[in-house]
Amino acid sequence: MRTLEHPSPADFDLDAVLSALADPVRRMIVCQLADGHQDQACIAFALPVGKSTSTHHFRVLREAGIIEQRYQGTAILNSLRAADLDTRFPGLLAAVLASARGPVSPR
Repeated sequence: MRTLEHPSPADFDLDAVLSALADPVRRMIVCQLADGHQDQACIAFALPVGKSTSTHHFRVLREAGIIEQRYQGTAILNSLRAADLDTRFPGLLAAVLASARGPVSPR
């Protein structure tokens, strides 16, 4: 069975996480994972980039510890490591998601 390398939460590097989240395409991926099903195949994302570039974006997110990727057959499923990120950097993911989703309008 093929596996992919993932950092442990203790090894998360703030600079790597912030750098990964600085890219708008990667923020799109994170928002979709936060709003959707826990496990989503790479093909489920409508990204404005080609396949090789999207593969790069998923790898950057995985290596920073933001997402977990696992093989299921020939597909790679992606899930957000929200609990791990919140344990290591409390409130960071919530702030990034809130900012990416835009201003909240008053009720």
